[in-house]
Amino acid sequence: MNQNEQRIFLIKKLLSESSEYSAAKIPADPSEQKRLLRSLMNVRMPAPVSNEFLSVQDEYLRGEIAQKGVTDAEEFIPLRGNICLWQGDITTLKCGAIVNAANSALLGCFCPCHGCIDNAVHTFAGVQLRLACADIMRKQGHEEKTGGAKITSGGSLRVTVPVWNWRNKTT
Repeated sequence: MNQNEQRIFLIKKLLSESSEYSAAKIPADPSEQKRLLRSLMNVRMPAPVSNEFLSVQDEYLRGEIAQKGVTDAEEFIPLRGNICLWQGDITTLKCGAIVNAANSALLGCFCPCHGCIDNAVHTFAGVQLRLACADIMRKQGHEEKTGGAKITSGGSLRVTVPVWNWRNKTT
């Protein structure tokens, strides 16, 4: 499957999850399709998906990230010790780990295509990140306290170790 076919497959699967979307039409324009897919991923509640869905989603998202251009953290020049300064799209970063400033539920932003980092991380990591966070929170039994952190996989992101979901004092 190419990127276009993968995107259509994912949109159809997500639309089929809810009768609310039964009348929805898939736009012909690829950029509108991308916006629809991201919106569907952003509003999707945590729930299991098939291995087929995850496989197609991960291949699709990695392709989208590659098209944006991957930034390899190994190429950074440290300012002092291991400290590097970088500004850019965190979802394109190939690195050991990323830290996501999350809300107290750690479930990500549910606003379709919102410009926050939490939304981008949850979009490009894939739907499995929200499910992993929901499982952690269910086992924990309460909201994440300010300053707390949890570790999850990076999903489709190019991190070699987990994503830290951290709730800071300003969120």
